[in-house]
Amino acid sequence: MKEGLLWFDNDPNRKLADKINQAVTRYQARFGRRPTTCYVNSVEVNGSLDEINGIRLKPVGDVRRHHFWIGVEQETSQAKAA
Repeated sequence: MKEGLLWFDNDPNRKLADKINQAVTRYQARFGRRPTTCYVNSVEVNGSLDEINGIRLKPVGDVRRHHFWIGVEQETSQAKAA
């Protein structure tokens, strides 16, 4: 992902889906399109959860807890060739 929106939400009373939905709403308002991917700290994602409302979750260790890096995933050159 070349560009995106970094969203922060550490409210313990808000569900993960609500946090991501708020980030999606802000992304759409700012960029005028719907995001496809959200990078999230692997600690915050249940191992079986891989998507929320059509947004693919990518659990990683290098995104800080309570932060959500949301945007449109770029196609790789190999995927374009296929």
